[in-house]
Amino acid sequence: MPIDKDTKLCMSLSGRPGNFGTRFHNHLYQQLGLNFIYKAFSTTDLPAAIAGIRALGIRGCAVSMPFKEACIPLVDNLHPSAVSIQSINTIVNDNGVLHAYNTDYIAVFDLVKKVPPSTSFILRGSGGMAKAVVAALHDSGFRNGIIVARNERAGSELARAYGYKWSSDLADSEADMLVNVTPIGMAGGIEEHYLAFPETAVQHSQFVFDVVALPVETPLIKLARRLNRTVISGAEVIVLQAVEQFVMYTGVRPNDQQIETAAAHARV
Repeated sequence: MPIDKDTKLCMSLSGRPGNFGTRFHNHLYQQLGLNFIYKAFSTTDLPAAIAGIRALGIRGCAVSMPFKEACIPLVDNLHPSAVSIQSINTIVNDNGVLHAYNTDYIAVFDLVKKVPPSTSFILRGSGGMAKAVVAALHDSGFRNGIIVARNERAGSELARAYGYKWSSDLADSEADMLVNVTPIGMAGGIEEHYLAFPETAVQHSQFVFDVVALPVETPLIKLARRLNRTVISGAEVIVLQAVEQFVMYTGVRPNDQQIETAAAHARV
């Protein structure tokens, strides 16, 4: 569909913009004949960027690291999915009123259904995405967990909020499920070739969950697959949360085949 004066713009804000969201959303717009366009951005002036969403009538904005918490005072309303964890990843602009959501929480809550809640876990990370994952695990019935974070204040507060233990290192790194919510293994980062957990920890685990979406196969996910562990990948998270954003922006829910096609297109 050609761009015209009525085309609605959606966007993303990230410290390191990628192509997945742009390709995923634009492919679905074309499949469904929707007069929308999606573009990825970064910013060095977050308040001005959010003000621009409101002022220019931008319909929706996906929010990624490191802006998920910093955006909160800049929006008007927080959805329950974002209130308790104080982290957002989606802004919807309704006639100048900015509503904020956390579709990461929604996606993780759905994906961890394949793991028994009695499973013990160790989770690395304490930022905005970690908050969403920890909240989803807790609300899914997981009670035996350790939060590993070098930032004592953030890590201990996150653990205490949900009744988990906190550790500053991976000294006790054996659990049934390992969860990486750090940039370790992310393409383009200084630790892109590193494992988020020691190989021995992966060997002793049953489930491995890495929220890093790019590359699709992180070093941790590759190792887990080689050891025949059950895997939840960041690629799965990014698709599910993007679908929920798409529905919020457009009011249209694509079918499974359309989602699968758009996801395959986005990963190329």
